[in-house]
Amino acid sequence: MIESKFPSVEETRTAPNDRPSPSEPSNMMARYQRQILLPEVGVDGQERLFASRVLIVGAGALGSAAATYLSAAGVGTLGLVDGDTVDPSNLHRQILHDTQDIGAPKTRSGAKRLKALNPDVRIEEHQEFLSTDNIIRLFSAYDLIVNGSDNFPTRYLVNDASVLLRKPLVDAAILKFEGQLAVFRPGMGCYRCLFPSPPPPGTVPDCAEAGILGAVAGVLGSMQAVEALKLLLGIFPCTAQGTFLLYDARSSSWQRMAFQPNPDCVICGDHATITELIDYEDFCGSRLPSAINQPTAIPASEFAVNADQALDLLADPTVIAIDVRSVDEFRCGHIPGTQLCSMEDLPDIARTAANRRILVICASGVRSAYAAETLRSLGCHAWTLQEGTNGWNYAGGPWVSSEPPAI
Repeated sequence: MIESKFPSVEETRTAPNDRPSPSEPSNMMARYQRQILLPEVGVDGQERLFASRVLIVGAGALGSAAATYLSAAGVGTLGLVDGDTVDPSNLHRQILHDTQDIGAPKTRSGAKRLKALNPDVRIEEHQEFLSTDNIIRLFSAYDLIVNGSDNFPTRYLVNDASVLLRKPLVDAAILKFEGQLAVFRPGMGCYRCLFPSPPPPGTVPDCAEAGILGAVAGVLGSMQAVEALKLLLGIFPCTAQGTFLLYDARSSSWQRMAFQPNPDCVICGDHATITELIDYEDFCGSRLPSAINQPTAIPASEFAVNADQALDLLADPTVIAIDVRSVDEFRCGHIPGTQLCSMEDLPDIARTAANRRILVICASGVRSAYAAETLRSLGCHAWTLQEGTNGWNYAGGPWVSSEPPAI
């Protein structure tokens, strides 16, 4: 296995005597033979998985795929934390649940499915929403956290608790045809290093508002399982850089954005100012799950602009318009005057255009929202185009097709 100088999962575990052992695995070679054949796994690695405890935050779309593969791989104890019940609208993407489970707690139906899949695995149900009151108790009992929450207050809550407890965190989010994935190891940066502050309420829609292709959840949830298994087995690169991945199902493309831990991060930086959990509803300007669909409205121009506002911006020759889609997407068509820019180039854009206004564009407004937030965290005046090129074309904005210009 690849050696690393960074903290391992074992260094962040609770004391062995404080944790129950998983049930005795049944016929290990028969069930896990193809996995044990891997030199990076072997019998020792499989036993390490049996001894591991992973908490899945959210038994929904991402949690369904992640939990399924972690259970199948033989992770000894899986915890499911979710206070919600199964709704018919969940079933096209939340594969832990069946039609007969409608109205049942998601933790109960999820546990039933996972136990049927692999009786070797112990499933611990936590039928509750995460809050500042229970998160330390819950996280302390596990080695690694897999986050599939779907709102910003919970995302920042999960991040901060993971940092304070030094728990590895595998984080993902999905919307429409797109998703993002990041892995945060103790001492290697955190979600706040990428996004120091949440976007204003109402500027980034959720799946209930914008929709989601169900299989996208399967892709990102499965990737979460892959990254969690790598962490549990100690299979990760020896690098001080973290990796943030963006997936676009329409172009079948992945974009990679490397990032360094932010020494000025308020919770994991050299002089952290957050040393305990805060009020995340207040921090994000919204409510936790019980009222998350009722954000406080603010003018979109504070962070995002619509097609008409974008036209006004583009009329100013000092404004830089960057398109963060893939090369193939750009070649199929783009807004006149825009420059193709990869996520890896954002720090360079920030250095060269620090005093200029920047309009960031993608297909639906998801990737551009994260890119604009990154630029804003680097001191730039950046906006995201609401609904991206999809909304632009619907509004009848000018459009050209050509090879991408160099940047």
